[in-house]
Amino acid sequence: MFLERPAASHDAGLAQLNAFIPHAGADYARWRNHDFGPEGDNRVSAISPWLRHRLLLEETAVDAAIDAHGLDGAEKYVQEVCWRTYWKGFLERRPVHWHDYRAACDEANEQVAKDRRLAADLDKALAGETDIDAFNFWVHELRDTGYLHNHARMWFASIWVFTLELPWALGADFFLRHLLDGDPASNTLSWRWVAGLHTPGKPYIARSSNINKYTNGRFNPGYLINTQVSAPEGIERPPVGPAPLATDWQVTPTTGLLIHEDDLLPESLFGERDWPVVIAVQSTDWRSSGPVADRVRDFARDGLMDALARNPGSQTVGPIDLASADGLTAVRDAAAAAGVDQLLTPYVPTGPTGDAMAALDTVLEAGGVTRRTALRDWDALHWPASTAGFFRFWKAARPLIVER
Repeated sequence: MFLERPAASHDAGLAQLNAFIPHAGADYARWRNHDFGPEGDNRVSAISPWLRHRLLLEETAVDAAIDAHGLDGAEKYVQEVCWRTYWKGFLERRPVHWHDYRAACDEANEQVAKDRRLAADLDKALAGETDIDAFNFWVHELRDTGYLHNHARMWFASIWVFTLELPWALGADFFLRHLLDGDPASNTLSWRWVAGLHTPGKPYIARSSNINKYTNGRFNPGYLINTQVSAPEGIERPPVGPAPLATDWQVTPTTGLLIHEDDLLPESLFGERDWPVVIAVQSTDWRSSGPVADRVRDFARDGLMDALARNPGSQTVGPIDLASADGLTAVRDAAAAAGVDQLLTPYVPTGPTGDAMAALDTVLEAGGVTRRTALRDWDALHWPASTAGFFRFWKAARPLIVER
């Protein structure tokens, strides 16, 4: 999958989706767990890079699948799309998990700096030089393509945590820096789930028989994988916070558009307008203190360029790298030069872009500019149900999808 870097555009995302839709029914339900390798005939949509940046919307994928197969026929695929919605809503209502993850990364890096053996084991894992051929293959596949099949991600994370005994947060960080679809909610919470931190008492244990079956015999790690795993004790979920609410927003003659990499279809929210200024900002390097893969950074930048082309303004600025020394002030200066006192942007969810926007708000406010956000109807509809497990979420989501 993605042996060549995919085009980061709305049109490319639609083309990827449309090519898959004939397979979104029984074909997907039967073969979705099989990983035939990067050059194999994997029956998955692989639209996740576009969904992650909202170059493609969840409802677009859901509607296309239902139109072709009906909800009953496409239910497994629709559920898969809705897992993203569930994870996003879950993190919005428990943002402490993101902040705890960042703290866990810092703590783990401090451990690595003090422990030579841990540092050596980490280096071998990141280089794909362990004793487990399957794991090594996935390391190189991820580095080379920016993608892994979802089942391979689960196996990888389980081996990382329970066999290699490496800090879970550093595995999540490795994914976030290299996945084209690296999402702070899906990635962080999935790693927590594998490690037994999401659902108390239920870690995910990779087994050789399962890997052998679903890779079509390509890999069989045998006894090299540790399956004698004890669930972490004393895990409690933090209290559920309120779901974000839709807010009133208004476009005035002094309102500009701010485009961020977590939602690259602002025209579907605000329509086509004559903006006095359109500013695009990139926050990819806010993902980690470590180096983010060029492929990931380039995909985000190209997506921002595509969004700028679809949302012209009297002045067009960017993409501005918010991790650069003068990135935050450059946004303020661009707004001032255009004479705007308000920047309107799609809602920014919890994660690195949210962290960057919090820093940007301080600079903008000092310059007399206010940033306002608009929550999408899909998120306002479904995030309130992201309180417990997925299938409780799905019980609430399914009838809402039927009613759309």
